[in-house]
Amino acid sequence: MSRARPAQTREPGEIFGPRMTLFADVLGVGLATTVACLPLLTAPAALSTACAVLRAAGEDQPATTGRYFALLRQRLRRGDLPAGALALAGALLLAADLALAGAGLPGAPLFAAAAAAIGACATVTALRACARPASLTNWRTALHEAAHDAARDLGGSALILLAVVTAALCAWMLVPLAFLTPGPLALALTAVDVRRAGVRGRGPREAGVPGG
Repeated sequence: MSRARPAQTREPGEIFGPRMTLFADVLGVGLATTVACLPLLTAPAALSTACAVLRAAGEDQPATTGRYFALLRQRLRRGDLPAGALALAGALLLAADLALAGAGLPGAPLFAAAAAAIGACATVTALRACARPASLTNWRTALHEAAHDAARDLGGSALILLAVVTAALCAWMLVPLAFLTPGPLALALTAVDVRRAGVRGRGPREAGVPGG
């Protein structure tokens, strides 16, 4: 009986293996996400679509830029612009708060620490909402699920913060990398959400959590 071809083995005539192909697809999706984020208000929809495309890659569907833009055109709806406006307003408010804290106001260190903590929690929740499948149809449901997961899955939330910091450092060290970082960031968000979905699917006893 012949053995099945390992996933790492290349087909005849294939230059790169599946892992390198997936890496190239992630970078391509990242560049497409950057382009889709340029209007700023479309940023949540763009990142949500990237997560959906990468999630489908785990089901042997192509993770190409063509499929990304096709899905983005299909899912754009009125709720995406208010979500983008809310995200942009939150980012500007956080930047303004940190700028005021850096101006030497009384109690600035404590205020800066509180603003940073609130900003980190809001960022994690917003990013986890983009990774939720519900974000394709209903942002309110996605945010509710993301807030629940952010509180219950502290390890996953820490991984998301680490991914954000890594992406920011890469963009700071080499500016052209900023155009590619949304792809790996979306991959990290999707991986955390898939991991969390697996824990939910197994239930508390199978996941090793004491049940009631």
